[in-house]
Amino acid sequence: MPAINFFEEDIKFKLKQKTAIRQWIKDTIEAEGYKLKELNYIFCSDAYLIEINRQYLNHDTYTDIVTFDNSEVEGDIVGDIFISVERTRENAAKFSVADADELHRVIIHGTLHLLGYPDKKPADKKIMTQKEDFYLGKRSF
Repeated sequence: MPAINFFEEDIKFKLKQKTAIRQWIKDTIEAEGYKLKELNYIFCSDAYLIEINRQYLNHDTYTDIVTFDNSEVEGDIVGDIFISVERTRENAAKFSVADADELHRVIIHGTLHLLGYPDKKPADKKIMTQKEDFYLGKRSF
């Protein structure tokens, strides 16, 4: 049974509109030609996420998201996406957007990574941003 789960680590955080967000993520995955199996979003602090970044990726930098692809079958989506709520709030203020909009951008950003979209090179980052904007526009909530 396909599942999208939301967890919190080391912070108190309640995601609003969970049912609508689950459907939006599922629709995004299907629109890209993939099958949802299991997707876990773990909301956490900057401190928690930098430890994940150091331990698993050998990066000693703050970030808003770390995505782990746990898929074993091509075309199936299985993953864990860690999101720093502190960082998304800070970025929302920095870019003058609503907290919820920035959080949704990061949620779909992690999903897009699992769908095969990289963002390290400038050309890839441009495509990623276009995809984020496209799917943000598909929200019905």
